[in-house]
Amino acid sequence: MIQLELKLSLPDALAQEAERAGLLTPRALEEMLREQVRRRRVDDFFAAADRLAALDLPPLTDEEVEAEIAAARAERRASNANRS
Repeated sequence: MIQLELKLSLPDALAQEAERAGLLTPRALEEMLREQVRRRRVDDFFAAADRLAALDLPPLTDEEVEAEIAAARAERRASNANRS
């Protein structure tokens, strides 16, 4: 685990309200960061999907889809085996 020391400069009213709401605790900050990371991943996924749709490529055949799935699964298995 990495430990970071953060220094925030917040307007007084916001800092007080956040403190009262329990939002400045390590756990609350971790939850907010996790949610923001998740939200950005989702946004990035949809942006990539929009870019892909704009390419106007012909749809994959069923066989091509199956081959892509098999390749992704094999890559994931190999990656997981290397971590062990």
